Amino acid sequence: MAQTGTRHDTDTTGTATDTAGESNIATEIVQGKIERVDVSKHPEPTIPDSDLSLADIERSRSHPVQWAVFAVLLLFAVIVPYGIGRDIAVRDTQRLIAVTGRLSVQGVMFISWLVTVLALTGLGMLIVDTRRWLWRLVFVVGVVAEQLVAGLCLLRFNFWYSTYVVFGPAAPLANAANLGIMAAGAAVAVYAVVFVGLLIVVRKDSPLNVLTRSWASFTLFFVIEVAALCIVMFGGLLQAV
Repeated sequence: MAQTGTRHDTDTTGTATDTAGESNIATEIVQGKIERVDVSKHPEPTIPDSDLSLADIERSRSHPVQWAVFAVLLLFAVIVPYGIGRDIAVRDTQRLIAVTGRLSVQGVMFISWLVTVLALTGLGMLIVDTRRWLWRLVFVVGVVAEQLVAGLCLLRFNFWYSTYVVFGPAAPLANAANLGIMAAGAAVAVYAVVFVGLLIVVRKDSPLNVLTRSWASFTLFFVIEVAALCIVMFGGLLQAV
């Protein structure tokens, strides 16, 4: 072995301390015989010592000011667009009816579902990748659009009564938009239950564990959302409003 310069994989039971002046030579028991072999020299440490603790490092990465600004923007996105939309629906009802009169209930329902899914997608990507402002922006824009539509259509628990009082014969359009928002919300609730169930039931060594990965999780989310859209759009609920 020492003659050819090749070291075979053998049972090694111990090593001796390097002798002075031979820092890259070690004595080992190879195949029951004591032999002296070359070993790699360890490089000198190049990373200087630091007094920073793990808490200090995490604190430097937290960026509390950025998160505070994001929280203020999110609060603005939740409150202000809904108020603006509700004010338009109450004060300028006839013009709103004239603008939306050319749309079908299916189209209005799809638009409201789409903006809600946009907000939920931004939220999901924000949870997965918290360092990118792009997903925070997508989430805020989606919330603004969804809240504006909800305000225009007077979304609340008993919205059928409110929309009939305000919009009269044009109430089905507002009801369809509200159903689109509610369908997207119900779908994300179903997705959460299914995903948590997979995490609990599927074992780590099971082939089904692939369903818990990020790409499979998002695929499952969109499948459930599209299923909810089809159920509401083609299941007779739009005709009921």
